[in-house]
Parts: sequence; structure tokens; C-alpha cells
Amino acid sequence: MGTLRTGAAGAASRISVSRTGRSASAPRTGLKAPSSVLPFLPLNEILLGDCIANLEKLPAESVDVVFADPPYNLQLEQALTRPDHSLVDAVDDDWDKFASFSDYDAFTRAWLSAVRRVMKKNATLWVIGSYHNIFRVGAALQDLDFWVLNDIVWRKANPMPNFRGRRFTNAHETMIWASKSAEAKNYTFHYEALKAANEDVQMRSDWFIPICTGEERLKDEAGRKVHPTQKPEALLARVLLSSSNPGDVVLDPFFGSGTTGAVAKKLGRNFIGLERDPVYAKAARARIDAAEPLSDVSIAAPPEKRAEARVPFLSLVEGGHVAAGETLVDERRRFKATVRADGTLALGAIIGSIHKIGALTQGLPACNGWTFWHVERQGKLVCIDEFRAKVRALSA
Repeated sequence: MGTLRTGAAGAASRISVSRTGRSASAPRTGLKAPSSVLPFLPLNEILLGDCIANLEKLPAESVDVVFADPPYNLQLEQALTRPDHSLVDAVDDDWDKFASFSDYDAFTRAWLSAVRRVMKKNATLWVIGSYHNIFRVGAALQDLDFWVLNDIVWRKANPMPNFRGRRFTNAHETMIWASKSAEAKNYTFHYEALKAANEDVQMRSDWFIPICTGEERLKDEAGRKVHPTQKPEALLARVLLSSSNPGDVVLDPFFGSGTTGAVAKKLGRNFIGLERDPVYAKAARARIDAAEPLSDVSIAAPPEKRAEARVPFLSLVEGGHVAAGETLVDERRRFKATVRADGTLALGAIIGSIHKIGALTQGLPACNGWTFWHVERQGKLVCIDEFRAKVRALSA
């Protein structure tokens, strides 16, 4: 067994499968954990056993983000075959089978309630599913007072075809991203970083990512898939990069092959994995042990523009960066406005802020005046946002 890891994921050296929930110094000999709440967070460990029972042992309000890949309840009634009559390796495991929709709904409400208890006030939850279950999960989420922030469509670049030719190809899965309640306003979301990574365009709610294949897919000694629904690391990386920070605690109540743990370790997050199948847990532990953390500079939380000090345009005038009476233009010199001594702009007889006048000149409802307006310096146009950055740096 490995040692209990309590620091950031990248700083620890060992992942262990905890079967008892005891402290790191205590021997772990049994398979049944005590019923009381653990006096510590089992960071970077895999707790073996029923997910709801293990969730009840975790301290309240102790995790920053949850990624849940619950059973989909696919309701497969018979084996699937390809046109050449070969058998499709479909999900027909016992953990995905429920006697009825009501049984599945009861299970969903139970694990969601248990997850909600351990989420911090501003924590968020991601749940992934298919058309078989995601609508039922969404209804349960709202019934339990979670607040839906987005639904994300994961478009699979290489989906499995519909072999019977009786339906559309299932080329996507849906993720629901939700906060603990409508009152949770300060949840983590790295909007600017996602936009910068997307060629300065807002990240959309449809993600085009291939399914897990090749060397990333875990195989056993016989070459068979270890887990039938292993998720790609690229999907989890985008989830964690968008909604968590280095050092955060990421909970996965259906740990499976350990994708969440492997990505968390690489990105400097801590994880807690819950898994009832010892075969999956063993494979996940080996996979995470082999994962290499990225450097600190590669995973540092991006600065949030909203957290930066506010700089009024008047400060640029007062600091001599832009002169009263000077003309501002857009980068194509189509529009122009005059700088006033009080830090407003004049567009003919209309007086307003750099944002209001920028919007009016274009006939738009809104405009970021900092990036729209430019001033000429030595024959070249300079964006006024460059001056704002200088003022902000001096006041830091």
C-alpha cells in the first residue's frame, strides 16, 4: 500500500487504494471502512467500496469540483453485432443495470444528495451522460436545488457507428455543469484563459474531442479494454482547466479507469476517487502512478482580468498618456472621437464614455472601448489598452 498524500498532486509520490479509511500510519488490513466521517481528507487516494457509503465518510464542504460519470442505464436487451456478425464490446456490466427507471432515479438522487453535502459553497459539479440518462439526472439536479450553469455537448470526432442502421449515429454525449445553488456566485471559471486558448473567441458549449483510443486506452493482459467507457484525458483536462485551480480537490464518485485522477495529477490538482470494482481501482492506481505532473509554469492559474485593478480612462488623461483634445480612432480609421478633459469622449454633440461612444459609432449595443480605440504615436496606431496596462503596472 502507498502512503496517504496530503499535498498537491504533483508533489506527492504515491497513489494508494484506501480500503479502510484509517490514517496513513494505521495498518490497512480490512475491506470495510468505518461508518464514521473520516477525520481527514484522503487526498489522491482511491476509496474502494460503494460510492454513497464512501461519500458519507467525507467531511462536509470539503471538495472544490466534482466530475461524475455515473452508470448510464443503457437498458441493453441483447448483444450488439456488426454487419459482419462480430460482437460489439458494448456496456453490459452489472453496474449499469437497474430494475426500473424509478430505481435509477432513486440511485441518482441518493448520490447527488451525498455529493452536494461534500461540495464547498462555491464548488461546481460536472455530470456526463447520454440520452439514456442525462435528462433524468438533470431533473434530479434541479429538484435538489443545484443550479445549472451550462450543458456541454461533447461531439465525438470518431463515434461508434449505428450498426443496425435504424437510428442516427450517437455522435455526442452531454455534460451538465452546475453550481451547488443559485446563490453560489463565486465559482471558479477561467473565462479569459479559455478564450485565449480558443483564438480569442469565447469557448463554445460544444466540444469536438475524439473518444479514447490508441495508447491511452487501458488494456489487460489479453488485450481487452479494462473499462468499457473510459473517457479521454483531453475531455477531463478541459473540464479541470476551466473550473478548478492548482491545489484544488477534485472528487470523482465513479472513478472507473482513473482518467480524472491521472489528469488531476498532471495538472497539479488533488483528487479523491471512489470505485467499487477492485479491478478498475488497481488499473487506475497503476495509471496514476505512471502519470507525470506538468511543470508549475504550465499549470499556474491564469490571471483573471476581473480581479485586476480598475483604471478609469481619466487616469490616462491625467497621466499624460492621452491628451485632452486628441483624436481617437479605430484600428481601421473608420471612426473617430475627441478626448475631453474630464475623461469622456465627444462624438459631435454626444458625450459619453469610451465604451458608449465606441458602441454608438458602430451602431452596436455594447463595445469594449479599451480595445476599440487607438491613438496615433510616431505615425503608428497604439491601442489605448496599452496605456492602461502601464498605469496598472505602476499602481501594483
